[in-house]
Order: sequence, then C-alpha cells, then structure tokens
Amino acid sequence: MTVLAQHAVEAEAARPLTAAERFGVAEKPDLAFTPEIARETEHLYEKVKQFIPAFEWPVYAPYVAAINRLKKERGAVILAHNYQTPEIFHCVADIVGDSLQLARDATRVDAEIIIQCGVHFMAETSKLLNPEKTVLIPDARAGCSLSESITGADVRLLKQRYPGVPVVTYVNTSADVKAETDICCTSSNVLAVIESLESDTVLCIPDEYLAMNVAKQTNKKILTWKGHCEVHERFTPQELLAYKEAHPGIEIIGHPECHPDVIAVCDFAGSTAGMINYVKDNRPARVLLVTECSMASNIQAELPGVDFVKPCNLCPHMKRITLPKILDSLVNMTEEVLVDPAIADRARLAVERMVNLKQ
Repeated sequence: MTVLAQHAVEAEAARPLTAAERFGVAEKPDLAFTPEIARETEHLYEKVKQFIPAFEWPVYAPYVAAINRLKKERGAVILAHNYQTPEIFHCVADIVGDSLQLARDATRVDAEIIIQCGVHFMAETSKLLNPEKTVLIPDARAGCSLSESITGADVRLLKQRYPGVPVVTYVNTSADVKAETDICCTSSNVLAVIESLESDTVLCIPDEYLAMNVAKQTNKKILTWKGHCEVHERFTPQELLAYKEAHPGIEIIGHPECHPDVIAVCDFAGSTAGMINYVKDNRPARVLLVTECSMASNIQAELPGVDFVKPCNLCPHMKRITLPKILDSLVNMTEEVLVDPAIADRARLAVERMVNLKQ
C-alpha cells in the first residue's frame, strides 16, 4: 500500500460516522391512502379539518401516519415552532412552542434523535444543549434574516468599540455569534435578561426593533444593531389602523420584533407564547395577530370560538419544512446539524445562562 493510500485509509477510519451510518437508512414507506391510514389518522384530521379540505387529506394522511410510525421506531422526538403549518404542528409534532420553550424542552427530552421543525439556528440551539444527541433539520436551507444579519466577527468588533459592555444576543443567531455573547435572550425573556445584568449599558443584538421596544421598559441604556425579521418588519401602523376601521372592536396583538410604531397601535404586545396565552386567557371575539400567520391557524384549531383576522405574512424559511422533508429526514437520517467544537462550548454557555435564568 502506498503512503497516500495508507493516509486515505487512516483518514476514513478517523472520520466520524454520519447519522445514516450510525442509525441506518430505513425502508421508504408506502404512501398510499388506504382505509387503514384513514382510520389511523382520523383523530388527527379532526384537529386540522378547518384548514385542510377533506379532498386534500388523502395527500397528507400517508405522510402523517408514516412519520408518526417511524419516529417511534427511531426513538425520535419532533420539535415544532409555533410558525409551522397545522399539519406539522398538530399532527406529527411531539413538542411545540416558541424559541424559549423549545430551547428549554430540548434539554429535557430522552430521545436520542431530535427532528427540529423550525429554522437552522433553532436546530443549532438544540444541538448546543444536547451535544451527545443527533439533531436533524428537514431542510438545512431554512435560515433566518435576523441570524444572517450579523456574524461573530461583527460582535467582536462591537466588543472592541464598547469594552466592558455586556452583550445580550437574541437566540435568532448562529452559534458563531452566540459564542461571542454573555447571555442569550428570546422575545419572551429579553427584559428579564437585561435586568439581570449589573451594567447600566447593554448591547442588545441583532434585532433593532426588539431592542427599541425593550428600551422603553428599562432604565438601562440599550445599544442596538440594524437586524430585522423579514416577516415582522413588513407590518405598518397604517395597515393595522385600516384593520381596526374595517373590524370595529378587533383586538390587535403584536410581536416585539415589529417596529415600535406598530407596537404603539397594538392592544397587547408579547412573544409568540405571550400572544398565545393572551388569546387563550381573554378569548377576544375577534383578534389579529401581528406575526407569522400560521400561528393564528394553530391557535384557531384550539379556540374555534375566536374569529381570527389574518394578515398573512409568511416566513419563507419556516415554510421550507414540509411533511415530505420530515419523512425524508427520518428515513435517510439526513441534514444532521453539527456545531464546530471550537465554538460550541462558549455558545452553549450563553444559551444555558438564558435557559437557567430565574424569572
């Protein structure tokens, strides 16, 4: 054997096994809609029938049944964000919630395999909190405009410009950015995170509007970065005022990733979890959620008595996650999420500080 051939053999032997090599590739299931599949998924269709016409269900049902069977065989758990479509959120997900809830629940799952139905930074966060587990994302292209608005190098430059100022980073960021961070936050705990720091000045990045909105709730000086969510930045005060005029008595509930001028028009503002809890607790007759529109559908499935007016701003990244792609992940164990060990420990520390923060 030549020296080059020997090196190739040694390199192959040292290469970590892929998820497909560790768990094997499953046989692709039959996706025919049979009477058995109809019976098996009937109770799930009841949850989503107001969003999926009966004539379309035979297309969805075989995927739903196959995913639910295979995840049990694999010992996998499916985490789904509130912005996922109803057939994912209500029919195949095991754990649902906002970014903070999913981050916390990711630390509690016993399953060896986590399928993250969200965007890439969420899957990275799950991997950071579960380094020994296998984390898959059905489409690795599912990104985030906030995450892409800033890099680790940007944060290092900010720290040089503002020495000693603590960095609070929105969880909607890459592991590379989190590694340069003192503590992470989500829209539901950003105020608590900022108030937990002793400094009178705080860098709150990268969501400019989130930082501007929380600045109104604290005496600390908040330094910002010009990152925006491409869904929430499209809402305008004029649009919401037009809805109020067209629907007298409607309650408008906003997300803090919206511009402060938009939040000023809202009757209530909160994280996705806060918005959901507000609707469940108050049961307004008619409501408009100023956020990604799939969330309204997911809540409406549980609150049929509430009339949801939907300005349908979709997240193109969240919508990359589909039932066929979830099934493909489970069958072929593809799109594994890995984090460079050189940054994983520092990034994990920032996330763990957030998760463990007592509120």
